[in-house]
Amino acid sequence: MSDSMNYKLFIDGAWRSGGHGADLPLLNPAIEQEFGRVAIASASDLDDALTSAQAGLLQWSNTPAEERGTLLVRAARILAGKIDIAAASLSAEQGKTLAEAKGEYARAVEMLEWNGTHAAKTSAPYSIDEKRIIVPEPIGVVAAFTPWNYPSVLNARKLGASIAAGCSVILKAAEETPSAGVYMIEALEEAGIPPGVVSLVFGHPPMISEHLLASPVVRALSFTGSTPVGKQLAKMAAENLQRCVLELGGHSPVVVFEDADLAKAAWAISEYKFECAGQSCNAPSRILVARSIYREFLSQLVRAAEKIRVGAPDDPETDMGPMANARRIEAMERLTKDAVKRGAKVEIGGERLDRPGFYWAPTILTNVHPDSQVLHEEPFGPILTVAPFDTVEGAIEEANRSEYGLAAYFFTGSPAIQEKMIRSLTAGAVSMNHLKGVSADAPNAGVKQSGYGYEGGLEGVRAFQNLKLVNGVKAVSVA
Repeated sequence: MSDSMNYKLFIDGAWRSGGHGADLPLLNPAIEQEFGRVAIASASDLDDALTSAQAGLLQWSNTPAEERGTLLVRAARILAGKIDIAAASLSAEQGKTLAEAKGEYARAVEMLEWNGTHAAKTSAPYSIDEKRIIVPEPIGVVAAFTPWNYPSVLNARKLGASIAAGCSVILKAAEETPSAGVYMIEALEEAGIPPGVVSLVFGHPPMISEHLLASPVVRALSFTGSTPVGKQLAKMAAENLQRCVLELGGHSPVVVFEDADLAKAAWAISEYKFECAGQSCNAPSRILVARSIYREFLSQLVRAAEKIRVGAPDDPETDMGPMANARRIEAMERLTKDAVKRGAKVEIGGERLDRPGFYWAPTILTNVHPDSQVLHEEPFGPILTVAPFDTVEGAIEEANRSEYGLAAYFFTGSPAIQEKMIRSLTAGAVSMNHLKGVSADAPNAGVKQSGYGYEGGLEGVRAFQNLKLVNGVKAVSVA
């Protein structure tokens, strides 16, 4: 087991330091100080993980799906009992508030529990007709890569689905938020998962991805992160024809029509946007407002943003903590300066706060030139742009202009406009009159440059299964 603030690897059912004894510093973004270390996996560590995962797969794939599900539910309940301490670690590592961290762990518990509860059903053979059936089978060893922004829930989403499907998993968790991976694996270990079924590695991401995906042992890749990195991984996976599930970048529009409840819309957008300091691929980035209500709505949105209390993540009065690292602060500075240089107006924020830590003020930009980087690059931070539109068709065109297509939102009471928006918005998920994250029971995927393959629900489990067609079913006995 990992020592406090000294996080280790988990391979073949045992915790261990990296093969070369090297590690990485762990930084608290609220005070910019080192407070722990994270082990770095060597090539030999990764080889051990591959060997162990291959052996674990033989046992786990032959374990009845009902037993796999029972273990996942047990792990979910173990994790639920550790939410307070786990959330405190996550908050210190990532910068999100304690309330946000606890909420994320609650979602992680839900992910594990849903996959466990439905494991028998999602792995059961089913009929096509009276002479044909489909037999779901585990695809094999899964290499899963998760980011630092929502590490607990994303670890649970990838582990829950693949373990329920009967696969073994090598999880490359985020080095900046290692505790989320450690607490997840510890819960599975305490629940009784056999050695080799799950491994946890940290280290240098390019080396780890190249090493794991070069191995024919790995049969599927699951990755959440940026679009450029996702494309690189997909190219590597193509060499061994490894199946890919890629949840990549986003640049989500919100369209506010003139009949919308403006106060409700402004509050909902502000609350969802500035959660996790805007570091979410589903977070709204571009607000499009009917011209007749533009000034009134902008005023309400600015007032809502002004009420966001920025401060220490462990302070119960804080609404938004620091950004996760210096890289995100640099990105906010670059995107804001570029927009202002092209004529944008800063309605609120637009600067780093003068205090220790990676704090950026909630920012709203208007009069943003179409060529501004903030309209094309995923902002991944507490920056919103607001612009008016004149027609429904114009709003749809502008909402779909981005190369990304992960999520989209709109506010209206008109049934006709609702139907048109649902049909016309190019996004993997569309929300009407509210903003909502991804739940455990529903499939979620991006379109365009936001990725492909489904996570969540039945489709999320199917991503890690081969569907074997069996003909002449009357002559076949399926255990």
